[in-house]
Amino acid sequence: MQAERKRKYIRRTFYTVAGLLMVILILQITFKVIVRISLPDVPDISIKDFDRITVGENAYKIGDNWVRKNKTGLWEMYLSGNPYELGLKNGILNSELISYQEKAFVNRIKELIPSEGYLRFLKYAVAWFNRNLDKFVPIENQQEIFGISQSADPAFDFIGDNYERILNYHAAHDIGHAMQNLNLVGCTSFGVWDEFTTDSSLLIGRNFDFYAGDEFAENKIVAFYHPETGFDFAMITWGGMTGVVSGMNREGLTVTLNAAKSAIPYSARTPVSIVARRILQYASNIDEACNIASSLETFVCETFLIGSAKDGFAALIEKTPDTTVLFKSPEHYLIATNHLQHPAFENQGENIENIKNETSVYRYNRVKELIEETGKFSYQNIASVLRDQKGLHDRNIGMGNEKAINQLICHHSVIFQPEAKLMWVSTSPYQLGQYVCYDLEKIFSEAANADITGEISNDSLTIFSDTFLFSREYQQYTKFRKEALSVNKNPEAFTTAAIDSLIPLNAEFYYTYELSGDFYDRLGDKDRSAYFYNFALSKEVSSASERNRIMNKLSKLKSDTRHRKTQ
Repeated sequence: MQAERKRKYIRRTFYTVAGLLMVILILQITFKVIVRISLPDVPDISIKDFDRITVGENAYKIGDNWVRKNKTGLWEMYLSGNPYELGLKNGILNSELISYQEKAFVNRIKELIPSEGYLRFLKYAVAWFNRNLDKFVPIENQQEIFGISQSADPAFDFIGDNYERILNYHAAHDIGHAMQNLNLVGCTSFGVWDEFTTDSSLLIGRNFDFYAGDEFAENKIVAFYHPETGFDFAMITWGGMTGVVSGMNREGLTVTLNAAKSAIPYSARTPVSIVARRILQYASNIDEACNIASSLETFVCETFLIGSAKDGFAALIEKTPDTTVLFKSPEHYLIATNHLQHPAFENQGENIENIKNETSVYRYNRVKELIEETGKFSYQNIASVLRDQKGLHDRNIGMGNEKAINQLICHHSVIFQPEAKLMWVSTSPYQLGQYVCYDLEKIFSEAANADITGEISNDSLTIFSDTFLFSREYQQYTKFRKEALSVNKNPEAFTTAAIDSLIPLNAEFYYTYELSGDFYDRLGDKDRSAYFYNFALSKEVSSASERNRIMNKLSKLKSDTRHRKTQ
């Protein structure tokens, strides 16, 4: 009898395990069948049809297309052809940059998410989320991305095949800013015209504060496109990226992106960088840009600041997953941070929360303050605003504060003068290096025959490096940043003396004192820890979520103290 029960138990266990394995196998097969992105149809062109020729150090050509590194460290690239050709040539010319960029991005993800198990889960979650992504990306953009993917590094095949990876990376901005809503780091943009500029022409400035690690920002590409259809355009990008985050076309139309607070999305739509690319390639004025934006579905909230030489002013296209509206400023200036401004969104929950709790309104008010103080702008004045690190009323709020226009994390900063077709692009670090000037009319007239061993920028209009870059304060900031990172990564290695020496490096920054509070909390010195947390709260804390985090640490200290006293 006992032997019979044992046999039944073994059979039940076997069938249970076999059933679970069968379910897992079915789920895996179902996942692979459903989560399959189809390759786009492309012209009969092979990667073998293009040979990359080395022209000089960091300078390469394919026919009359080229890429080269200029004297300031910016990469410059010229591409022409149909969508698939654009992608193929881009990939071949920039194969090393694409590999470098992917490595930097993956390393940053691993730094943020050190758990291998969670990374695997995230890989499948993103694949499931983006399972229909190709259905919302226009075919010509798919063809270009597929062309680039032919040169992607096979070392990253563990993430997915080349095409799926490069396509999915185009949605990384959208997924990233949706998932980081509790700590939204935002871009700042503004435009001025008529009585607010020295010659009445439109001027636009923007900081792209997308931080994916220092490595990710090292190899910026200023790309000049001569596509088979649409308008010639220029954009600031990086290896493998065909979408637009900042750019201007030959018609004098500009596009820049500002993320807005979004609900967590449940399925992919058109990445906002692809929407911006469509606008830049096919719109010549604000109405055309708005029509293109309205025709495409997105899965996050985004603001597109559109500047137009033909219209003579700038406007905002504010877009949510279900609404697209055009916002025009009642003044002859326009500011975009990270909240939606059109009355249509005044009751939207995420927007109300963003206005109340995040840095967007603070930065908006600081830009407005500087516009009114400056009065009339030249392109140099635009750079001064983009480099501003102070808080409202010129208050010192600490270096690196997210409430500053210049948060010292900028991937790139750019200035446009649309009517003159001039574009200034910042050089590293952040927006502190020179702004290099490009005359788009001249470049597109001469690019196919350019001597890429020389300079193609207009040196006479270069904006000089910020004096802050050569200051004692900048040296202190770089040391603070390094030390603060060390405290977070290896707190046990730090001493009281090291923490004391950290404070003078960035004495007005709330985070300096939060770090000090964390240090003394780990030592068990609750009184000193509470002192530093309270001191942090006396500074300009960047957001409600940051303030709440510090207050929760204080509450825990008090709770621990009460618990010890009752023992």
